[in-house]
Amino acid sequence: MRTIIYIDGFNLYYGALKNTPYKWLNIDKMCRLLLPRHQIVALKYYTAIVGARSNDPNQPVRQQTYLRALQAIPNLTITHGQFLHSKIRMFLAHPVPGSPPYATVIKTEEKGSDVNIAAHLIHDGHRDLYDAAVVISNDSDLAEAVRIVRYDLGKIVGMLNPHKRPSYALKQHVSFVKAIRQGVLAKSQFPDTLRDVYGVFHKPADW
Repeated sequence: MRTIIYIDGFNLYYGALKNTPYKWLNIDKMCRLLLPRHQIVALKYYTAIVGARSNDPNQPVRQQTYLRALQAIPNLTITHGQFLHSKIRMFLAHPVPGSPPYATVIKTEEKGSDVNIAAHLIHDGHRDLYDAAVVISNDSDLAEAVRIVRYDLGKIVGMLNPHKRPSYALKQHVSFVKAIRQGVLAKSQFPDTLRDVYGVFHKPADW
């Protein structure tokens, strides 16, 4: 089956990679291990550029290095959303008696990836670019797009789930679900040293 993989970068990171030694992930290799009977014709990775934080000033450098590694995969493209920061007031779960019941917090949001995935998933299906689409995400906001592609366009739609449990909204519409387990992540790492048209680069030291 001609297959296109749609990867929600942040959903994958927070569901399967954060707090693990497997962040230097070769997504193409992982997908080929999990989907050995599929002809993967394209991988589409969706993310947003992060900013430096006072407690982690090197975060953007690590991300750019990882995106550089992903761009070494010949059939992978990257689509950028936006990363937004805003100050908002939120109520405290356990306010201290005599103190205000709320606090000002910095809220960070990644915007655009779910919409971009949904749009490309449907558009590519209409253009008959795949026989099967596989979504790497557990975001229930994709449920309607998945439903349209499976039932209205008659395509196979799979889900590689980065989280412990699949979203019910997605699970009821997809053709199949496979979990992304740590054994597969361990077998799907880039080499510590890579080379591209710009030269040699290395896995970030503090990962």
